[in-house]
Amino acid sequence: MGKGKTGAKIYSGVVIAASLILAAILLLHRFIPNRWYNLGSLIETFLPWFGIGVPVLILLAAIRRRPIAIICALLPALVWFQMYAALIPDKHDGEGDFRVVAHNVNAENTDTEATAATLLAAAPDVIVLVELTEDQRLAWADVLDPDYEYSAAYGTVALWSRHPITESNEVDLNLGWARAFRAAIDIDGEPVAFYVAHLLSVRVNTEGFTSEQRNETATLLGEAIAGEELDRVVLAGDLNGTVQDRSLAPITYQLESAQASAGKGFGFTWPADTPLARIDQVLYRGLNATGSDVLDATASDHRPVQADFAF
Repeated sequence: MGKGKTGAKIYSGVVIAASLILAAILLLHRFIPNRWYNLGSLIETFLPWFGIGVPVLILLAAIRRRPIAIICALLPALVWFQMYAALIPDKHDGEGDFRVVAHNVNAENTDTEATAATLLAAAPDVIVLVELTEDQRLAWADVLDPDYEYSAAYGTVALWSRHPITESNEVDLNLGWARAFRAAIDIDGEPVAFYVAHLLSVRVNTEGFTSEQRNETATLLGEAIAGEELDRVVLAGDLNGTVQDRSLAPITYQLESAQASAGKGFGFTWPADTPLARIDQVLYRGLNATGSDVLDATASDHRPVQADFAF
């Protein structure tokens, strides 16, 4: 009997400790340091998935029927719902005045026509593409130019628009080749600054979550957006990070997520077959987001994203 009680106490103690640790990770993730393998950014990239531990802990606590263990197991559940409950409902609010579709097409994707068909089915006003090779850009131009009179391309990133592009210029990310640019588009007499970007990739390996170069490009892009003179701004592309990753703060502190404002659920985009994170973004300011969706998978390893905006 004594051993049984001791075992029950140890069992409950483990459940309580695990519950408190999970709640702390969710609630205090900003304080998890990056100096060890960029652990903080790695956790923030996949933070919503930590909610999987909640039902497991509740079940384990319920097995022993220990009230204190059950209460502790509910704590991370409350934190998780406080953080993410607002993302779950459908917040779509009409079509808006214009639609943006953005896609990392993957440099190895040779199925341009089928990929384009998926994007065109959404009837976008602006199409943003990143990770384009020169051959791909020419192939996409053949498909899109007949319906999209205006376009701009710098290095491996490009944009096609039904509305006039009044000016465009590269955003220098200090890489030696172009992966970002700005284009001013006149949409029915309303000027909108579009930023197209493909930040450097991150890696998870024996060195941890290696993202230093990505972080540097995020800082430079954030500085460019901070200096934008137009009131209406849209940033679209592959940022290789989620909006919760602290390293993208130079960008995300000044822009809102269309998915968070007008989407349904988390809107994961990568990897395409089994999406685990939303690293393909449409962010904005000075506009009203009226809708956000993730489109069907293409031959790319990313899924396309769509966002609707109203003036």
